Amino acid sequence: MRALRRNRLALTGAVIAAVFVIAALFAPLIAPYDPSQPDFGNVLAEPSAAHWLGTDDLGRDQLSRIVHGARASMQVGLVAVVLAFLVGVPLGLLAGYYGRFADTAVSRLTDTMLAFPFLVLAVGLAAILGPSLTNATIAIGISQIPAVIRITRAETLRLKHVDYVAAAVANGGGDGTVLFRHILPNATSALIVQATVGIPAAIIGEALLSFLGLGVQPPDPSLGVMLSGAQSFLAPAPWLAVFPGLAIVAATLAFNLLGDGLRDVLDPRGATR
Repeated sequence: MRALRRNRLALTGAVIAAVFVIAALFAPLIAPYDPSQPDFGNVLAEPSAAHWLGTDDLGRDQLSRIVHGARASMQVGLVAVVLAFLVGVPLGLLAGYYGRFADTAVSRLTDTMLAFPFLVLAVGLAAILGPSLTNATIAIGISQIPAVIRITRAETLRLKHVDYVAAAVANGGGDGTVLFRHILPNATSALIVQATVGIPAAIIGEALLSFLGLGVQPPDPSLGVMLSGAQSFLAPAPWLAVFPGLAIVAATLAFNLLGDGLRDVLDPRGATR
């Protein structure tokens, strides 16, 4: 923690990420208005004291919709990464530790999924599953599994040859003991960094899927839905696109800065200066 505090960029990213998480958790208390309630007397109102970020074409408060949209982004970002880890970590451990047939099978599955770009795979899976926030979360989580498998497999291949693993095997430790008491705990630092990289990718994925109509469905708020609805009003009301776009940039940049800082702290050999 002391080393992380000395990294100003990482600390800035951590603070901004914490703001988004708090906004997502307490959105009903923070939002000044009902995000889905139209006000036809304030249609396309410019930013003012009453509506800090203006209103949309139905008079809905933009700030309230962004705060509630952050909830959808954080939900997808966190849940999708957890889903990817629940599937990818065991497969990576299996492939790296046992090798041979297990490694071949898992590696070919990973290579097949990696043949498709992340967002293309997420869009395809979401289209198959159907448009909803839950299905978008599942699609993004599945799309992130190959990256988790590769990181876990690489760490397992490196760690299974170190002295303390050999000592555990010599002392009669079984495969479960070696994997979950010696290899996995020592691979945690790399996996934590991968998680902080996966969250912003999931946030962008959710925004894209919602923009295309495959994620959150109107009138529920989402940053991607807000950008999609702003297309017809870019000239008369540019704030409809600017503020949701800035929210996406801030969230993804915050987690990326935090991830870079954690990488420097947890793996000094690969630190960037």
